[in-house]
Amino acid sequence: MTHIQRFNQIAHADVADEGPSKSQRKRESHALQDLGEELVNLAKDALARVPMPENLERAVKDCRKITAHEGRRRQMQYVGKQMRTLHASEVEAIRRALDVINGVSKAETAKLHALERWRERLLAKDEALTELLAQHPQADAQQLRTLIRNARREQAAQKPPKAFRELFQALKDLLGTATSRAETSDDAENELPEFPTREEE
Repeated sequence: MTHIQRFNQIAHADVADEGPSKSQRKRESHALQDLGEELVNLAKDALARVPMPENLERAVKDCRKITAHEGRRRQMQYVGKQMRTLHASEVEAIRRALDVINGVSKAETAKLHALERWRERLLAKDEALTELLAQHPQADAQQLRTLIRNARREQAAQKPPKAFRELFQALKDLLGTATSRAETSDDAENELPEFPTREEE
């Protein structure tokens, strides 16, 4: 369920004719607090891509700098307070941005898992290298053979996994994961929503 769907589910639950119930308002408050915490825990580059007003951005960045538990807890409450001052359209813009960012993160994770599966196959059987070279004839076959042989020796001798890691990096370079990630990030950047401009009340 996306952030937008979750928020809409909360927003339309238990709504009486006279307006939101006390329990409804409490759920919305908790949802906004959780959203604020997600902003605080974002990577720096991802946070820079989320549209938000200056007061919220300042509160989030201040919270990220605090290491003391109690101080961070108080600042986190302040972040939640700032979240509750936002218009619904502003909250939706933040949620949409987070959904885009998390989608990119899932795509990156899937690619890394694919690389890990290739590495395990290469170490498990020699036929896997033949298959890889058939799919990617530009690969440095000698380098891959050397890394596979050294990684197997490391595992047999229970040595530090130097070649094991180098094999992963070689696969990453060969299969173009870094390029794909950059392209995916660019696409996601284009999908990020503009922060809504409030009309003067």
